[in-house]
Amino acid sequence: MNTVQTPSPQALAAADVFARRVTARLSGGTDQLPYEIAERLRASRMQALAQRKKAAAPVRVAAPVIVNAGGGSATLGRGDNERGGWWNALVSAVPLMALVVGLVMINIAQDESSTNDVAEVDAALLTDDLPPAAYADPGFVQFLKTSAQPN
Repeated sequence: MNTVQTPSPQALAAADVFARRVTARLSGGTDQLPYEIAERLRASRMQALAQRKKAAAPVRVAAPVIVNAGGGSATLGRGDNERGGWWNALVSAVPLMALVVGLVMINIAQDESSTNDVAEVDAALLTDDLPPAAYADPGFVQFLKTSAQPN
């Protein structure tokens, strides 16, 4: 349902008065300007008026607007809250469920990645030639520091 929105006569009169004031104010200073600048301004005004006449087509509203008489809020919608209430709630919950499922999947993937990293370190320690007690020895840490330095 498309509706045409027309301004009230009071709004049109107020806009006309404002436009006349702005025009008078702008035209008042053109007497002191050089001829070339005044002509360029006149041509620009004509172009602006031509564009204004093209854009004067009626405005169409795609969705109805429901205004609550008690407050100053407006909402877009069908306006019939009784029909399809459970269906609208179900459809509205689908993006939320998709978000929750996505977050759970990310959590599972990160846990699995972390577990795999720990398992790789444990496997490297257990398959190494050194016994696990050697890693706790303070001399071993010094050995690693000195052997890591280039000769």
